[in-house]
Parts: sequence; C-alpha cells; structure tokens
Amino acid sequence: MTSTTSHPIWIYDTTLRDGAQREGISLSLEDKLRIARQLDELGIPFIEGGWPGANPKDVQFFWKLKEEPLKQAEVVAFCSTRRPNMIAAEDRMLQAILAAGTRWVTIFGKSWDLHVTEGLKTSLEENLAMIRDTIEYLRSQGRRVIYDAEHWFDGYKANRDYALKTLRAAKDAGAEWLVLCDTNGGTLPDQVSQIVRDVAKELNVGRLNVESELNVGRLNVVREAWPKGQGSNLEPANLQPANLEPANLEPANLEPANLQPANLQPATDTNLQPANLQPMLGIHTHNDSDTAVANALAAVSEGACMVQGTINGYGERCGNANLCSVIPNLQLKLGYSCIQDNQLARLTQASRLISEIVNLAPNDHGAFVGRSAFAHKGGIHVSAVAKNPLTYEHIQPEQIGNQRRIVISDQSGLSNVLAKARSFGHDLDKKDPACREILERLKDLENEGYQFEAAEASFDLLMRDALGYREHPFELKGCQIHCDMLQGVRKPYSNSVATIKVSVNNQDILEVAEGNGPVSALDAALRKALVNFYPEIAAFHLTDYKVRILDGAAGTSAKTRVLVESSNGEQRWTTVGVSSNILEASYEAVVEGIEYGLLLESSAKTPLSHSPALKER
Repeated sequence: MTSTTSHPIWIYDTTLRDGAQREGISLSLEDKLRIARQLDELGIPFIEGGWPGANPKDVQFFWKLKEEPLKQAEVVAFCSTRRPNMIAAEDRMLQAILAAGTRWVTIFGKSWDLHVTEGLKTSLEENLAMIRDTIEYLRSQGRRVIYDAEHWFDGYKANRDYALKTLRAAKDAGAEWLVLCDTNGGTLPDQVSQIVRDVAKELNVGRLNVESELNVGRLNVVREAWPKGQGSNLEPANLQPANLEPANLEPANLEPANLQPANLQPATDTNLQPANLQPMLGIHTHNDSDTAVANALAAVSEGACMVQGTINGYGERCGNANLCSVIPNLQLKLGYSCIQDNQLARLTQASRLISEIVNLAPNDHGAFVGRSAFAHKGGIHVSAVAKNPLTYEHIQPEQIGNQRRIVISDQSGLSNVLAKARSFGHDLDKKDPACREILERLKDLENEGYQFEAAEASFDLLMRDALGYREHPFELKGCQIHCDMLQGVRKPYSNSVATIKVSVNNQDILEVAEGNGPVSALDAALRKALVNFYPEIAAFHLTDYKVRILDGAAGTSAKTRVLVESSNGEQRWTTVGVSSNILEASYEAVVEGIEYGLLLESSAKTPLSHSPALKER
C-alpha cells in the first residue's frame, strides 16, 4: 500500500542530540554533518542539530550549515527555558540558541510538578513564567518555536491541572507546536491515546482534520511560511487546501514573498488570522517499555501531527521512537504522507549508513530495515513466498529499500536452494541432480559446524563447485605462520609472520608478510602474492572477524568456526571456515574471501547471466 491521503505528518529527527545520548555513541562534528545530510536526502523536514549553548561542537555544527545549507530540511536548535528568577534576554543559553541562526527553535520545559519543586527548586508559578517568558522572547526575536513538554505524561498523571497550565502557558506565548514527551518511557499506548485526546479537547489545539479549512491552511503555514533564504520578509505564497498534496510540500516548490517572523500573516484571503491559528500537537516517546513506536502511532491516531524520534531508535537508556519503523507504518500502513515514495525507498540505506557513522552494528532483526526483516528460512515459507510474497511479507521490501533473502541452513529444503541459486544468478531446476547435491552438501557441512546463513559468499562458491563452474583464480601450495611473543616495556606483545606459496597461471609465487596477528599476517601475505596478477585486490580489506567455539566442553581441542567479512569499498561479503585449529579455519575463510572478491570483480565486467560457464551448462 502507498500513501493515499494528503494528510501530512511532520517527522522531527533528534538523532544528533537525543540519539547521541545513547551509551556507546560519540559523534564528531564531521559525523553530525554527514548524518544531517543523510536525513536531508531522506526528506526529513525537521532535523534537531543540538544544544548550541552546551558545547562548542554544536556551535560549530550550526555555523557550518550556514556556510553549506541543507537542501530542504529545517535545522532546529534546542534549549531549555530560561533559568529561574532571570530575565530571558539575559540568559546566556537563550543568547546561544539565537546565535545559532536557525528559523526554528525547540524549547523544553517542565510539566511535572515534582521536577519543578525538586529538580529546579523553584515555585510552580515561576516555572509557568519561565515557559511563557522564554517563548515570548524568542518569538520577539523572529524565531518560530516548538515547545517540548518534558515528562508530560508523568506530570499529567501526577497533577493534571498543573500539567495543562504549562501547555496553556506555551500556547498563549506563541508556540506553534506542543510536543507531549514520554520522557521516562513508562506510558502505554492506551494511556497515550486517552491523554492526547484529553489535551486536544481541553486546550482546543489544532488537530489533523481534512475537513477543517483552518487546519489545512495551518499545516501549509507550518511547512511553507518560512522558505529557504535570508531576510526577515518571508511570506507564504499559497495556503489553499489544494496545495496540501505531498508534491507541493517541498520547499523547492515555494515562491516566498513577505512574512514578518513575529506576525504570521497569510498573503491570501483565506481568513486564516494569526489569532485563530492554533498550535499543533506532537509526540516524543522513549522505549523503556518497548512501546515507543506504538505510543507514537497512538498519538497520531488522536491528532498529533508531528512525531519526534531517531534513526534506528538510538537514544538514552532504551532509546527513542525508531523512525525507521514510525515512517513506514504511518506511510504504508496508515496512509499518511511523511516523505516522498522515492525517499522512502532510501530508508534502509540511510539506516545502515548512519549505523556505520555512529560505529554501531546494524540491528539485523530490526523491523523494516533489518537484514533479516524479509529473510525466509523454513522450507514451507520459502516455497510459499516463491509463489506469492504476500504469504509471509507484510509489505514489499523494495518500498523501503530492503530486499528479500532466502536463508540457507540444515533446515532448508529444495525451495530454499532454488531460490538462493536464482538470487545469485544460477538457473537451476528442481529436477536438476545438482540441486539435490547442493542440498546434501549443505546439510553435511552444517553438521560439521559450518553455517551459511551469515556466510552467503561461501555458499555461492559451494553451489558453483557443485555445478561445475567454480573458477579458481589461484592455487594454494602451502602456508607457514610464525608467531613470536616478545617482551615490551610494560607488557608482552606479539609479532606474526606468514609465508605463503601460491600458483597463478602455472607460475609459483612465494611471499612473506608481517601482521599484528596471525590472521592479519596471512591476509597480508596472500594479497601481496596475488596483487601483481589481480590489481583489484589492493582495494580488498577485512572488515570483521568473528570466532565461535562450537563445543566448548572439548576444551582446547574444540572445533572453531570463523566468519570473515571482506569489502572492496562498495560491497561486503562473508566467508566461513571450520576446524579444530583456529588458524586452519581462519585460513579457509580468508582464502575464500579473496577468491569471492575476485569473482565479484569479474562478474562486474562480465555479468553472470552472460558468463561462458553458464552458457556451457
């Protein structure tokens, strides 16, 4: 299903601030800029850049983006309300957020009376004044304000009347969005629905309603009123409901005229007076109860028009609402418009690239964008998917840039083998004896400890071997590895030397290389021996090395499985080796990794479907 309604939901990404608070993430300035540009390409309308008053890196981030602006996204600066008993104009944090130079700012304030009296050590009335003064001051300086009601749901449960007063203070001061935050992540979806419904009713705030001309125009004001460019005279061009189509929501399609930032006066005669433009509701959820995505969807169902979250659900403690799940659920399941369909098809790529930038392994089993999200292992499942993917897939993986995978294991049947063979370009028929041979080899090898679910490159080589067209670009003659344990100044260190002999085109080559370990030395010696014959090997490198002891009870004689991930800078592939000797297992996996890399380079020059080997079959 693709989006069938013009109802937009504004996605607000906070990966660069809230996401960066995850344990194990530390972003450099360049990391933040790369992530921001990925989000911009993805079509995210609001990107929270950070807290400019908190650290120099965030200040540099905002200034860097003024030099090299994003294509379409609004970058948002984040800050707290003014400090207690201080004039807003004299608060250095607020001066820093103004210096960031963004059109939009997000201010968070206290909703929970406990945090006011115990955390801020101030009165409830002073907290209301802090919210009101801060927003009024920022509005007077030409900024548009998103108000994050921190600990909203806990505050509402503890003291409903006071929590609502904090929102009224933000609304009356001129905030354009009121974002309800489940900061502790303890609220459940039915509670979110009930509370958001109550807020919308009590405050009479704008809700997503296609029949409301006021709200349709208001949505356009939010998106269009402040287009790209400098100057204080910016005005929305068209606020008609017909312009609510997703294609017209891109800033590149806007023709600005004149709009005073502090006075959002529409240019058309739609009677949308500023006094009548009610703020819109947003939602910000955390995943401590494993319901962040469900809570976000529940809030949208009750009228929230903005969802705040992070890519891959990164965030403090258990994380934030995962936008890689929120966006496709809203767009493909519920029919809202979040980003363009062609941008949605980049979601998986963006997820994985950002996981690489933050230096965390992707969640292979994550919904929608995980490597296993559309992986099928059981023979019955594979057979059904081959007939009709709807039998075991809730969406088409291509819609979010993912792909279907057939997993090969000792539980596989002929359907798995056939599907996997076709995915690698091998034209196999169920009646072909080679198909049964591949299945039998697979089960025998997995019984010995091999695992091909995570080593598909090795399985492709296995299939080629059984089909009779595996090409051996080199022949191994022998290998010797020598390791010395030497005494350093403070602790011992090792030095490894590998000597390898290979034959290429009947020519023997003997090479020696050092490494910081035996596997490193082996890999270096093998590539050194082959690089003159295959220059493309210079781009190959090991990107991951995993070892698993298969039968720990056997002690030092236990079998070891080694998985080696290799890359040529554009593609990655994994090979496997098994032996009771860890060096033999590593040797097997490294050698197959280089062989498969050469196969990929060869296939790029001569597509597999046109290779001579396939034609001969």
